[in-house]
Amino acid sequence: MSAGFLAHGIGARQDLPLPLDLLVQGAVLALLASFFGLGVLWRSPRLRAGAAGWALPDAIQRIVDGAALRWLLRGLGLLATAYVLVTALAAPSDKNPLPYVVYVLFWVGMVPVSLLLGPVWRRINPLRTIHLLLAAITRIPADRGLRALPEWLGYWPAVASLFGFVWLELAAPDRAAVPVLLWYFACYVLIHLSAALLFGQRWFATGEGFEVYFTVIATLAPLGRRDDGRLVLRNPLDGVATLGSAPGIVALVGVLLGATFFDTISGSAEWGLAVQRLPVSRVVIATAGLLVTIGVVALTFAGATALAGRAGDRGRRSVPGLLAHTIVPIVAGYVIAHYFSFLIFEGQQAIALLTDPLSARPQISGAINYGLVTATGIALVQVIAVVIGHILAVISAHDRSVALFPKADAIIGQLPLMVLMVGYTVGGLTLLFAA
Repeated sequence: MSAGFLAHGIGARQDLPLPLDLLVQGAVLALLASFFGLGVLWRSPRLRAGAAGWALPDAIQRIVDGAALRWLLRGLGLLATAYVLVTALAAPSDKNPLPYVVYVLFWVGMVPVSLLLGPVWRRINPLRTIHLLLAAITRIPADRGLRALPEWLGYWPAVASLFGFVWLELAAPDRAAVPVLLWYFACYVLIHLSAALLFGQRWFATGEGFEVYFTVIATLAPLGRRDDGRLVLRNPLDGVATLGSAPGIVALVGVLLGATFFDTISGSAEWGLAVQRLPVSRVVIATAGLLVTIGVVALTFAGATALAGRAGDRGRRSVPGLLAHTIVPIVAGYVIAHYFSFLIFEGQQAIALLTDPLSARPQISGAINYGLVTATGIALVQVIAVVIGHILAVISAHDRSVALFPKADAIIGQLPLMVLMVGYTVGGLTLLFAA
């Protein structure tokens, strides 16, 4: 299986409805206008986080929380996983659906599903179901495990887990090869099931990378739960405000945003030329580039928020974690911008391969309809996603700032983070369209 389909972006600078410099200037002006408008009109905290939302009818609540739906989703998750595994083992290499399932339908496709419906992956995660079965067989308490999960671990296991996958996707050799993917997921399953047996099912919420990622994205969904467990419709900004501070949270958002940035950088012609000229293997260069990009994102965010804490007379140590949720809309915006066309077009190929994995034909021709959306339409989606993501981040940061800092210092405290978000906007749009 060729790795060519991992070239994620489709669309170019000439597809933009306006010149890139004008679009960048417009995006920056929109952020600044939002910032100053909020400073005038939004003087006290308005986002209620886990206390917010309009309760859905009791009948819907009973269905969603009922054992029948819960086990149906678990069964579907196991069945889908088994089907993908069987087809991956049986299908010929030139028609194997596994790379498309992993990189397109799962890694990218679960993001819009989570944005619309909430933490769906938590319900269908096959690792959770297998863990319940293993716990029943071994008589290890599924909820508690064998020992308490240390609080200091926080999100650090998920950070390591997610970095391992983005390294596989963006730096590893033969990353689309079926044997490589099978070995990777075999090790992944073994590690996380062992950890779940040791620490209990709580492990999945903070340790299992994929569930953590999709759950973080799902905080922006209009469907969510209040602190009392009630299923509600809510403002997505109330939802993302529920993401609390925990060890590793800054590194987590750094991995999510930095990996998307590096994916864009590594797809540029300039990067390709640089890799060819350097007397070092592509894997080493890509690994170094991925680490540097993630490090820059995490350190600039930590630095900007630490400065915000100092300016707001709050201290430095706690503020980065308390403001980490403000990066989630930016992550979602860049994921949509970068992978939108990839999902639309390669998703068609993934479905075609899944529905006909054992055909005698060497390839499925004509599976992709490139007329579904134009290049200009893709460019518009990219610009809108990036700008809206940053505006939502500005609103989230402002609301949290007026809650954290004294009123007289709230605007001053936000300035370092605002400068950083402007930098992300300019850099992100430039990477998307000028590379």
